Amino acid sequence: MSKGRKVFSGDQVISLLTRKFGFERISQKGSHVKMRGEARGRTMITIVPLHKELAVGTLHGVLELAGIAKKEFLAAARKKR
Repeated sequence: MSKGRKVFSGDQVISLLTRKFGFERISQKGSHVKMRGEARGRTMITIVPLHKELAVGTLHGVLELAGIAKKEFLAAARKKR
């Protein structure tokens, strides 16, 4: 892990999406959780893998599907502490 880069687990991402962004867990198939929420006035669906550490690209993909900016997500993660 490089300095300054926060690593998130799938559980942490699900927790933040649920608490800070109003997403809800709608189903799970194996180690992947499907979540639904509202972003930019639209219903958004995203899939979060339940890995111990999400790769940076995987996290970016989850956030893109969810309609959440990376800066907004990281700000919400900092406020959680």
